[in-house]
Amino acid sequence: MQFESEARMEQKIIDLLTREESKWNYCPELNTEQKLWDNFFYYLELHNIQRLNGTFLTEQEKHQIKNQLNFTTFYDAAVWLRGENGVAKVDVQREDASLGKVRLNVINSQEIAGGDSVYQIINQFQSDKKSPQGQSHRFDLTLMINGIPLIHFELKNRRESFINAFNQVKRYLEAGKFTGIFSAIQMFVVSNGTDTRYIAAASKERLKETFLTRWVDPENEPVNNYLEFSANVLTIPEAHHMVANYSVLDKDRKSIILLRPYQIHAIESVKQATKTQQSGYVWHTTGSGKTLTSYKVARNLLQIPSIDKSIFVVDRKDLNLQTSEAFLSYAENDVIDVNDSENVYDLMKKLVSTDRTLIVTTIQKLNILIKRLQERDDSDPQKKKIQSLRVSFVVDECHRAVTPQQQQIVNEFFQYPMWYGFTGTPIFKENARAAMGDLARTTEQQYGECLHQYTVKEAINDKAVLAFQVEYKSTIDEDQLDHLILEQNPGTNVNQMTLIEKEAMIDPVIYENDEHRLQVIDSIINRSQSKLGLNKGPGNSYSAIFTTNSIRNAQRYYELFQEVIRGESPITIREQVKKYISDFPKIAITYSVGTNEDGADVNQEKMWQSIQDYNEMFGMSFSMENIDSYNKDVNNRLARKAEVYQNRSEQLDLVIVVDRLLTGFDAPSLSTLFMDRPPMKPQHLIQAFSRTNRIYDKDKQYGQIVTFQLPETYKESVREAFVLYSNGGEDFIQAPSWAESLYEFEEAWQTLQDIAPTPESVDSLTSEAEKRKFAKAFQVFDKAYAVIQVYSDYDKEQFEHKYHYNNETLEDYNGKYVNIIEELRNDTEVEQLELDIEYQIQSIHNEKIDYDYLLNLMEISRRNEKAKERDYRDSDDAKQIEKYIADLSKSKPELAKVVQKVWQEYLEAPELYEDKTFPTVINQYVENYTQQSLHQFADEWKVDLNDLDFFVDNYDIHRDRQIGESDLLQRADYDEYKSVNPNGVKKLRYNKSIREESTKMVIEEILPFKTD
Repeated sequence: MQFESEARMEQKIIDLLTREESKWNYCPELNTEQKLWDNFFYYLELHNIQRLNGTFLTEQEKHQIKNQLNFTTFYDAAVWLRGENGVAKVDVQREDASLGKVRLNVINSQEIAGGDSVYQIINQFQSDKKSPQGQSHRFDLTLMINGIPLIHFELKNRRESFINAFNQVKRYLEAGKFTGIFSAIQMFVVSNGTDTRYIAAASKERLKETFLTRWVDPENEPVNNYLEFSANVLTIPEAHHMVANYSVLDKDRKSIILLRPYQIHAIESVKQATKTQQSGYVWHTTGSGKTLTSYKVARNLLQIPSIDKSIFVVDRKDLNLQTSEAFLSYAENDVIDVNDSENVYDLMKKLVSTDRTLIVTTIQKLNILIKRLQERDDSDPQKKKIQSLRVSFVVDECHRAVTPQQQQIVNEFFQYPMWYGFTGTPIFKENARAAMGDLARTTEQQYGECLHQYTVKEAINDKAVLAFQVEYKSTIDEDQLDHLILEQNPGTNVNQMTLIEKEAMIDPVIYENDEHRLQVIDSIINRSQSKLGLNKGPGNSYSAIFTTNSIRNAQRYYELFQEVIRGESPITIREQVKKYISDFPKIAITYSVGTNEDGADVNQEKMWQSIQDYNEMFGMSFSMENIDSYNKDVNNRLARKAEVYQNRSEQLDLVIVVDRLLTGFDAPSLSTLFMDRPPMKPQHLIQAFSRTNRIYDKDKQYGQIVTFQLPETYKESVREAFVLYSNGGEDFIQAPSWAESLYEFEEAWQTLQDIAPTPESVDSLTSEAEKRKFAKAFQVFDKAYAVIQVYSDYDKEQFEHKYHYNNETLEDYNGKYVNIIEELRNDTEVEQLELDIEYQIQSIHNEKIDYDYLLNLMEISRRNEKAKERDYRDSDDAKQIEKYIADLSKSKPELAKVVQKVWQEYLEAPELYEDKTFPTVINQYVENYTQQSLHQFADEWKVDLNDLDFFVDNYDIHRDRQIGESDLLQRADYDEYKSVNPNGVKKLRYNKSIREESTKMVIEEILPFKTD
């Protein structure tokens, strides 16, 4: 098969973008850095003739500008591009002092597809090597505005994956290619022709495959082909809008955010609606970046001359928490100011002012202002001016922030109001509000028709959010349920009832007892290790929320959790959990502390006790007077967005809530929602579930939910909610059931066995077709196996016994697979089986065993009198230690051999170890082996043993030049080496050989025994 060449693909893009209706100009001659700078300065002088007053830039002045445009990070470049009112400028101190200082315009983002904007395409740019060890490269396509490269397009042909193009970009970043005039890049595009993705420019460490975005059209149909993508995204004005208007700077993370296509389509749909004074709502599923979209809508509405004021209306709680913080972070470097109205008087000043600022306020302040203005005479100038304003109201979480009653007050006052609501869970006729006069009962009745929708089904398909995995548990079995029903309703024929009918007859209060609560706590602490990612180790696990139906219940749960943590409960934390994270779980609680309702005094007292626990845990000093600061700190530790919260010492594992954090709370690290409460309404269920399904890392596969009561009732409620909000049925957004996933696994395993019954049998696959079938079958199996391990029903040992494999078998299969994939890389028929050459194995990995934990188990065994009995080696304790040694061998085989040797010696003669400890004996073995290697090396290469010892002790695999290396080489005795090795290396090679061989010795003989 003949694949279209990259050169031909480049030319097709260039032909497309330089058509008459677009404004790109192809400049093949601009292929070196000097030529790019000359081109840039040509347009800079052309566009600033008056400011330069006829005196062109000198070389020294150009050097000043080059320094300003050599940005440290892409984020810094983005801040500069925002400039003053959308104009990026450079400052020049004229070499002729009499000319003073001048500010020159570089790019004006208000002049899109017009004004001084010049659009150029270059390809095959010659990027010279940045260091003697570096390489020269030729870039594919780069799109420039006014001579500044802003969009880079990396291509591969269809023989390769688009991920190869992405990895090429990362290699360029690592090699320092995007510096100087290329340091202002804002967007990367990668494609293999068939699949195309884009991503915001970032450093190599922050450029994650997870955030590659596929374009979709306004109907959410995918646009994958490279030419279709170019026509949709890279033509003018679209490309300029992308880097100027469809990007946001996150000040807190110092990162560029490029909007996803559905966000852009929503912005455009609202803009179109304003042309006919039409209101409406945007349905974007929770977790898809609604707050960011609503911010850009509110901000962009101010650019429409017919709109006088843009008011962003938020819920009163959100104003002080995440929404307000996000807005201030987004607006830090924006051309539009964001003003949070401090009070009603301040809000009035902003409405009367002629400043075009985005006003952030609550509906409560707005309603109070209207009430005060209505008390004024109709001739009052302020009242008349405010009433006649053409106002657009943008409402995030539009049902929570504005009720129909509150909206009615606003509509009766303003003459020209327009409303744009944002929600992830619209209210339909199926879940309409209760009737109240003629007030709106559905989202459409309150805001108008849906202007754009992006449902959870579409978001999962685009990998913008994760699917849900729901587990329905109960501490009451069916027999107990029957007994309770008969106890409360004598004579009931329970045999004629379905489970859901039985659950409807019982009072949920039966779950409000400590026996039930302790079973729930045991499940959360001891049976949720994979859900919470505890096996990823300290600092890398996930967080969770636990919600109950009342403050009283939440308080009792908090007390019981604390008893478990203190060791005062019948529930104990399992050793396996402690092995993963010794201080798990770290718990906090948050709920509304009122002053007037029943139980307020008790609630405040218990909250104060909880805050004191929290202060002790994290070294804080919160009090009831600054409880808002406490709540904010809880949010931050649970969300773990800031760098500081990547440290285990600063993390929370679980927060107990009633209703807080179940809507509007964004925490990608949050994996699981535990629910001990009756089912909520459909919209509230989806909102709560959606706290869990943000994209985070490659190991987080689902948003996980565990319910602990009324399992059949919950199943039905969840099914109804998923059908209502998935726009395509529940199956797409909910993970397959255990039975379905098990069937897929069994089918995949059988197919693999049919092709290659054992790893060794892979060697007998000689034809290319057989090898392709094996590779495809192994990929299918790997996916199925990765999925099955997420479920609570999965038992590793049972599976290995039933299906006759172990981890070593799978690793052997994996080794064979890797070899075959390398063979097939240049096979032109790979696509016939849809074989993904760049597929990354998900399920098979070496589990790391905690070495210290293993030694601790062995020490416990040594101190146990039963270990001296003849049959001890067949005991569960001994088998567990053997298993952990086997696990250790996967990551540290050489060290495991030593541990196994010592363990066997102990089993043969336990009495010999009465006065010894395992760590001491093992360390002595390792030390003897290490010294033997050092003496052998020092003797062979005639280096000083002390120098070599120092060099090895301080060896760091991340350093190019090692500590102690210079002393090792300087005191090496070449003459003595040559006297005993007359055929050894020549003197010019001597030092280099010592460096190479010592490194090899450390990596192959010393580091395998290191445990840190």
